[in-house]
Amino acid sequence: MMLADLQRDFQRWLVAATPAASLGDGARAMAGLAVYQNNYRAQLVGCLEQSYPQLRAWIGDEAFRTAAITHIDRHPPHAWTLDAYADGFDRTLVELFPHNPDVHELAWVEHALAAAFIAADARCVPLDALAGIDWDTALLSITPSFRSIAVGTNVEQIWSALWQGQAPPDGAMLERPAGLLVWRRGYVSCLKQVDAIEREALLRLHDSGSFAGLCDWLVERLGEYDGVARAGELLAGWLASELIVGIDAV
Repeated sequence: MMLADLQRDFQRWLVAATPAASLGDGARAMAGLAVYQNNYRAQLVGCLEQSYPQLRAWIGDEAFRTAAITHIDRHPPHAWTLDAYADGFDRTLVELFPHNPDVHELAWVEHALAAAFIAADARCVPLDALAGIDWDTALLSITPSFRSIAVGTNVEQIWSALWQGQAPPDGAMLERPAGLLVWRRGYVSCLKQVDAIEREALLRLHDSGSFAGLCDWLVERLGEYDGVARAGELLAGWLASELIVGIDAV
């Protein structure tokens, strides 16, 4: 038996306990293998617990453990580091809690905040760099730590309460769709709820970089006066929040 075959069969056993002749099929062999599989699953459960402490507090230990085991059965580790194993847990929760969007939205928030913290560094735009910019041709760069999702629940309030150690509000649907922005400012990961227009505006700017194009889109949506005014308001807020980290002239 080649070592590679033995390693392959052992990996299959850890992931799904599939029969593997090369590993032996006696009672003693199976008992020994079960120890390794239990350790494998326990480490992955522990990884998810460390990655999602607020989610665990929100849904409870039993529900969290059930969700974690389901995720482990469906998704073996996909990277060299366990830090990456938390990726995609929110998608498993969509399947397990289809009528509780606050659950998978909270999981997204927790993962996005952690990912933003280790994202590439970027410097904010100094105020003196804004003088003389031709905004008709300017291309804006968004911080590499930026992440966003459309949400339908009060997950931002739930997260904030859990993070501060306060009693969270009950999960509830928002009156109108909104968006969440996550990014890192200095050494702090930030979370902000915005309306659907601001979220889409920032996504458009992230994709194209064109401030003039963003103004045109806002004018189409809101009319000339309100569109231009909203563009200026959004730009000022994004600069102050250090979401914009570069301005280049074409």
